Amino acid sequence: MKIQFHNPIVELSGDEMAQVMWVWIKEKLITRFFEGPLISFDLSIQNRDATEDQVTVEAAEAIKKHRVGVKCATITPDESRVTEFNLKKMWPSPNGTIRNILNGTVFREPIVVERIPRLVRSWSRPIVIARHAFGDQYKAFELKVPAGQQPKISLNGEFSPFKFESDGVFLAIHNKRDSIEGFARSVFNYSLQRNLNCYFSTKNTILKVYDGFFKSIFEEVFENDFKEQFAKAGLNFEHRLIDDMVAWVLKSEGGFVWALKNYDGDVQSDFVAQGFGSLGLMTSVLLTPDGRVVETEAAHGTVTRHYRLWQKGEKVSTNPIASIFAWTRAFYYRGLFDDNKDLINASRRLEDCVLNLVNRGIMTKDLALLTGTQDFVSTEEFLEAVAYDFESAL
Repeated sequence: MKIQFHNPIVELSGDEMAQVMWVWIKEKLITRFFEGPLISFDLSIQNRDATEDQVTVEAAEAIKKHRVGVKCATITPDESRVTEFNLKKMWPSPNGTIRNILNGTVFREPIVVERIPRLVRSWSRPIVIARHAFGDQYKAFELKVPAGQQPKISLNGEFSPFKFESDGVFLAIHNKRDSIEGFARSVFNYSLQRNLNCYFSTKNTILKVYDGFFKSIFEEVFENDFKEQFAKAGLNFEHRLIDDMVAWVLKSEGGFVWALKNYDGDVQSDFVAQGFGSLGLMTSVLLTPDGRVVETEAAHGTVTRHYRLWQKGEKVSTNPIASIFAWTRAFYYRGLFDDNKDLINASRRLEDCVLNLVNRGIMTKDLALLTGTQDFVSTEEFLEAVAYDFESAL
């Protein structure tokens, strides 16, 4: 008997080897063991080009309506991809488009596998990076300044921050209250849903106004709307200076959400992923400020190199774990929103089957190399083994 869910999950297909694995995962694990409405959108680069990227907008609106989406990795085209696929233009990142429409925060969480060695040995529990993907350096105004010039900033009068005695560079960054407040709410809601303590890091001792603005909004939102919920759950929230926090994180055992501004979150997400052993063992969850809409996906790319081998008919050993976890986390949230305990329990059981398999030594090539062995299985063999164990567990 299949595990049932009654409200839709919006499914977004993708590109290259990630999409090949997506089809295998659906066939061997999803439609075989789960039953419920899936609303599908083709986000392949070819279809985004054919629809002028309207399919991405429609997919995001569907996620907003039905509250749960699960996404395969997709190509964000550069100049070479425009040529390769004969595209009409260099279409934007689907992740960015969806994130902007949902106004969500991206949470990157490592999948902790006991058998996989960690570069930071003390990390035994996940460290979830919450990145505020708005403004700051990524929407900055920058220019080169000739020697002797003095840039001026005008807001109810002019202010000249610096006179350049030699040539140099000038940078202006910005952010806004509603975006920061939405970020804070997403972070606190995610911490409650995952039952994890929460830290927020800035350098407000140096950027007293800019980072101080972030810090004060986080504290205001927490005190007004989340303090009682955190206390009831036995959780803590704390702001810590980023340099102090980085040093502490390296000595910690993990087990918390770490909220960061845009650039800091970009850097620390890769740092944390590598510290846990593999960039291929990282999940990504996009959560809205009210905690009511979610999109899950693997944090890796489309694995082009393996796709080229697969196109030649070669057997590949591409790691499907993050893509499996994209589905399990979507099932978890569908179950959470619908009070479907059977779906929540099944999602956790499927994750346990994947982890137990790796811990027994059955794994793809990337993980086998990390453990110092050449004994590995193909992607399809790994998925068949997961399916066998999951069927037994049910």
